[in-house]
Amino acid sequence: MFRKLLIANRGEVAVRVARTAHRLGIECVGVASEADRDASWTRQLDRVVVLGPPASAESYLAMERIVQAGRQSGCSAVHPGWGFLAESPDFAALCEQWGLTFVGPRPATMDRLGKKLPAKRAMARAGLEPIPGSLEPLESDEQAQRLAREIGFPVIVKADSGGGGRGMRRCDEPQQLSAAIDEAAAEARAAFGDPTVYLEKYLAGGRHIEVQVLADAFGAAVHLGERDCSVQRKHQKLIEETPSPGLDDRQRAELGRAAAEAAARIGYRGAGTVEFLQAPGGEIYFMEMNTRLQVEHPVSEEVTGIDLVEHQLRVAANQPLALRQEEIGFLGCAIECRINAEDPNDDFRPSPGEVTRFDFPAAVDDTAGARVRVDSHVTAGDEVPPFYDSLLAKVIVHAPSRAAAIDAMVEVLGAAHIEGVKTTIPLHLEVLDSSAFRSGDYSTAAIPGWPPADRSGGDA
Repeated sequence: MFRKLLIANRGEVAVRVARTAHRLGIECVGVASEADRDASWTRQLDRVVVLGPPASAESYLAMERIVQAGRQSGCSAVHPGWGFLAESPDFAALCEQWGLTFVGPRPATMDRLGKKLPAKRAMARAGLEPIPGSLEPLESDEQAQRLAREIGFPVIVKADSGGGGRGMRRCDEPQQLSAAIDEAAAEARAAFGDPTVYLEKYLAGGRHIEVQVLADAFGAAVHLGERDCSVQRKHQKLIEETPSPGLDDRQRAELGRAAAEAAARIGYRGAGTVEFLQAPGGEIYFMEMNTRLQVEHPVSEEVTGIDLVEHQLRVAANQPLALRQEEIGFLGCAIECRINAEDPNDDFRPSPGEVTRFDFPAAVDDTAGARVRVDSHVTAGDEVPPFYDSLLAKVIVHAPSRAAAIDAMVEVLGAAHIEGVKTTIPLHLEVLDSSAFRSGDYSTAAIPGWPPADRSGGDA
């Protein structure tokens, strides 16, 4: 196992990775921008290297500075966390070039899966069915019109290098297609430096379901069940849960098996997430693969009792995967709510500033057997800087049943006290108590229960 680890990320990510690394006896070196120099979370690391000014490009995205920090502090490995450089094959390759083990997939694997079309082709060969559409870039209006007629409108134009909803345009009729391609390509060029776009069938009202996988360098792969991430706004996840209320036991077993087998067939190494879209008719299609841990990985940890960061580190240290599929159990239900410093009543406007109070209850009424976990880097007196993601905390509740988990989450969030900044807690409470969410009958088409009925004229 590694003796000293560089954590190339900030805030909650750095705290979460360090917690497991310290338990394994690994010394943790962190990095920080000048804006984070005195942040309370830095005190949970053994040493912190200040990279540069607050701007991400000069600090958390400055690959050469991060690698230099790792080498000069005597680290043998780099954990990128999730976000920033976690899915950068260039960063992974730079780490390896300078003798630092990158805790994640091989650079070539990341490069192949980092773009949508190569990932779709690779996973189709590995046995997964992609969303109907093109497996090659769009090269002409005639090609696009022909494909759109074959798969049927509505369709969506997507950027090959896209993410976060950028480089995407929906088309409901042929007359819109040419302009949609031009607009998506222009946005993709500006955002990602790559104007390549492709076409897919637009599946309205589906469910976003992802499967957590772990694989080692020796061809072994397992899955840790699925997560339902359908409660989203602008393609950003708000609430995640496992198991998904949209799958039955047969579908769940088949999807997990298929995802693990596909990861093994493509030679994947480390932790990753295979993303699927369940169409309104029940069909399940491969969308993409995230070559890192996800923000919502704690829900999988809670129902399986498995520390994903530990297994990431062990696999990166070239140890065989110490898990067999038949040994992995799934107990109860877990739900995660992402608490951000944003105002949901003002189109999710960021709310930077000083957090003057930050309290979550450590437990709930234990008659239902619920367990509360709060992953956070924030304490009272901390400043939420305007430069980065506004995540304050991830609140995870594990209970024997979905209904008990929902009730416990409502109790936890209702008793939480965060002052000084606005948060998304009011939104989460509305969603959790909505009939759509409680019934499990919701999709990516709308946020269940939001906006509240007294402001929208009906249940959203």
